[in-house]
Order: sequence, then C-alpha cells, then structure tokens
Amino acid sequence: MGLNDTPSGNRYTIGLFGPRNVGKSSLVNKLLGQDLVLTSDIAGTTTDPVSKSMELLPIGPVLFVDTAGLDDEGELGLKRVDKSYEALRKCDLALFVLDASRQGGKFSNMAEQFLRESRKRNMPTIVVVNKCESIEDSVSYRECFDIPADVPIVCTDALSGSGIEDLKQAIIRCAKQDDSPIGLTDGIVNKGDVVLLVTPIDSAAPKGRLILPQQQVIRDILDKGAMALVVKETEVKAAITALGKAPDIVITDSQAFKSVANDIPPDMPLTSFSIIFARQKGDLAQQLQGARALDTLEAGDRILISEGCTHHRQCNDIGTVKIPKLVRKIQPNVEFDWTSGGEYPRDLSGYKVIIHCGACMLNRREMQYRLGEADTQGIPIANYGMVIAYCNGILERAIRPFGI
Repeated sequence: MGLNDTPSGNRYTIGLFGPRNVGKSSLVNKLLGQDLVLTSDIAGTTTDPVSKSMELLPIGPVLFVDTAGLDDEGELGLKRVDKSYEALRKCDLALFVLDASRQGGKFSNMAEQFLRESRKRNMPTIVVVNKCESIEDSVSYRECFDIPADVPIVCTDALSGSGIEDLKQAIIRCAKQDDSPIGLTDGIVNKGDVVLLVTPIDSAAPKGRLILPQQQVIRDILDKGAMALVVKETEVKAAITALGKAPDIVITDSQAFKSVANDIPPDMPLTSFSIIFARQKGDLAQQLQGARALDTLEAGDRILISEGCTHHRQCNDIGTVKIPKLVRKIQPNVEFDWTSGGEYPRDLSGYKVIIHCGACMLNRREMQYRLGEADTQGIPIANYGMVIAYCNGILERAIRPFGI
C-alpha cells in the first residue's frame, strides 16, 4: 500500500462470485479500465481471491475482490470454494456472475445457494449475466436462472465492453453503506482539544514511520481541528510539563498502558489506539464482557488469539508473547492458538475466550462477522487493548472515556 492510498479496511468492498470461466476476471478488468487481473479461457485460472483498488464515484474508494469459481472440484478445488465464501464475509456488495450460454440446472441451484448466503448477511447483491449477445434480455435470463424478482440483473459482455456502464450504475444504486461508522475519536476528542499520543519506538516499530492505527488516529484528530502531541512512553511526564496544562485525553499504544497510567494523574482521561479501533469496527460492550471473562479461566482452557494482519513476528511480539504472558499471570495453565489475516475458525466451541486485535486491517463487515460468530456460539471475545488494561488493573479507566 502506498503512503497516499486509502487502507483496504476503509474501502467499500465489492466481490465477484460465480462458477468458473464465466468472465469474472474479465469483468474486473473492464470495471477497472485496465488489464490487471489474469484472464484465460481455461476454467479455474483464478485460484485465490485477488483484490484490486479503484475510485468509483460517487461511492469513493472501492476494493474489487475476484474469487475462484464456486463449482471448483476435487480436494483442492473445495478449499478454493471455501476461500471464496470466506471472502464474502468482508464484502459490502456482491456480484454473482453467470454465463448466458450455460443456463438452468446446477447454475440456478448455485445462484439460489449464493443468494441465500448473501441474504443471511443482509448484503446487497447484483446478478450479472455475462457473455450476452443482447444486454436487453434481463427478463428472460431471470426466468432461465430462476432469479428472485427483488434481485437486480444486469446483462454484460466483458469482451466487447457492452453493459459495463450499466453495471457500474447498478453498483452505485445498490451500494448500501453500513450505517456510517463512528469516527475514530468521535465523542472523546473535540475541536480545540489537546491530545497526547504515546507511541513506543521499539524493535517491533517499523523503521521511519508510524504504524497504521497511529497514522489514522492522528489524521482523525487533525480533521476535528484538535491538536496532537506525539511522544514516546519515556517522555510522557516531560510532555505534560511542557504543555503547561493537562491534555484533554491521553491515547497510548496498549503495550505502554501500565507505564503511562503510572505517569499521569488518575483523573486524566486515558485509552488506547486498539480500544478506539475496537469501538469503530465492532461492539465495545461485547468486548468489555469478553475481557472480564478472563477472570473465569480454568486450568486447561484454550484461548484463540486472532490478528487481522500478517506482519513479521518479532521476538517480543504482542500477540504471541506479551499477551500470553499477561494472561498466564491470571491462570498459568491455559493453552493458546493463533490465527492471522483472513483466517478465522468456523467452529469456536473449543475456546474459552477469543482475544482479537484492533482490526485496523479488517473492514467493519468482517469484524462484525467475527463478533457475530463468537456471540452465536457463546464464546466471549475481547480486544487486545482491553485485555492488556484488564491484566494491569486499569480496564475501567481505559473505557471510561467512551461512557460505558
């Protein structure tokens, strides 16, 4: 990702799904206006989800996700199908693509199954009938593929480019943004406020730059007309002295929670980058209950630690080293499993608690899915920052700025 790019977690995500060799990749290229996705007449050319970014006005920054065919076969093919449905979790809108020349039968059944899945997620879906000789035949294709009357159909031919503009307009009409997500610092930072940001620079910090959550929070503060003072955890006391007044709030990297809490007055508002993202991407109250569930741990319990990114692990990594060490101070005899990136188990029943990162690299829909699965299966789920605050005895203080 370039420095000027909108993070993928903040882009409106549009997925293309359907059987093999119906022209999904060709449609992506036409929508992008560039040949960026590999295409071939050979069925199964796309083997893993491929993501490409563009600007689509008036929606804004969008991310197209091209997926493997849902009719793939064999042991490896079924794994590809699972990956395609995994990609559906993070989509805001789905395009289900069919081939005009391959009508009825298993393709109608596949469309029915897919539409059932998208409805379950309350996801807007457009059926695209590609390789059409005429882009005016949507009525007949609705009957051929038994598409419900409330699902829009667009006829296209990706090779000639016909119907592509109609498809863009259908995407714009159907793009149903979730309720506008809460701004990162909404309700805790106001115009004119002074915010003290604590960002440790250790072996895990990227050279020459700040990590994504820190960058985004700084931008959100500036957009509000507030002022941000960024310091390392060793400079907190000196920064407050230099300000000559108490900052309106202190936002710290969760790993520095303990030292920062000790360095500032107990009545000074305090929270962390991770908790801020947990509120924006998910349900803070649900994750608060998840953090408190750590007190119920028993010997032999298993804990899942899940990260939304796939960064290189450092020797003192937060997810694999620091958090397990803190949790084992509460209950020494627990076991841990880890997932990263798009991995997230369907069956969570083997875990007593799930501990999740702030999800800066995941979009809200994907995080809502994960929280929803945990809730449905009755497994408490907590956030990194909230767990660290709980283990250091400052959880109530860390969430106080949010009024819960």
